[in-house]
Amino acid sequence: MSLAVFETIGPLELLIVLGIVIVIFGPKRLPGLGRQLGSGMREFRDSIRSKGDADDSDADADDTRRQATAALGRPEEDPATKPVSDGVASEPR
Repeated sequence: MSLAVFETIGPLELLIVLGIVIVIFGPKRLPGLGRQLGSGMREFRDSIRSKGDADDSDADADDTRRQATAALGRPEEDPATKPVSDGVASEPR
């Protein structure tokens, strides 16, 4: 698929779009909008990059949790009988 649409956009069209954006949002809000757009793009890019690493990080977190539990001398919790936030133990399904 060719990007012929972008070949027809010139400097005049970009100036017109910039002018419309300034009229709609005002010059005081443009830096904040740019920051929000940049941080959103950064979060999206990081989430795409870390999708393949998600399985590894979950396993690492479980290992770290087991090591910390063993170091404290606590017995390992069974997920089926783990208490919930109100103190009531959940029943296995």
